[in-house]
Amino acid sequence: MMISTRGRYALRVMIDLAENYDGKYIPMKDVALRQDISLKYLERILPALTKNGLIVGVHGKGGGYKLVRHPDEYTVGEILRLTEGNLSPVACLAHDADICDKAKECRTLNMWQGFQKIANEYFDGITIADLMKKE
Repeated sequence: MMISTRGRYALRVMIDLAENYDGKYIPMKDVALRQDISLKYLERILPALTKNGLIVGVHGKGGGYKLVRHPDEYTVGEILRLTEGNLSPVACLAHDADICDKAKECRTLNMWQGFQKIANEYFDGITIADLMKKE
C-alpha cells in the first residue's frame, strides 16, 4: 500500500483548515501558499472533500472553505479512503474487486486481510485533532 500525493495533500489541507479556522471561510489560495501546494492541484482535491461532506465551500468574495465538523471528528482513515479509494494491500481485497477464483485455497489471504484490518484500525484511530498537536 502506497499513499498517493493526493491522500497526503488532502490530510495537509484538512489540518490547515482546522488550524487556521477563525469562523470565516479560508481562501484556497491561502491554503495553497501555507502548504506549498499548487492551486491547480488543490482544485482537484477540494471538490472531492466538498462533495463527500468533509468540508464546505463558498465561491466569490469572502468565500473559501471550512470544515463542517470538529477536527476530532475526522479520522485519517476516512480521508485516506476517500482520496485513495481504499487501503487494500492487494487488489483482491479492494471493495470493488471480483471474488478471486483462488480465494478458498489462497494461503496468503488471511495474512492480507489481517494487515488490511491493522492498517484501517490504525488510521481510524488518528484524528485531524491528533495531527494538529505539535510534538
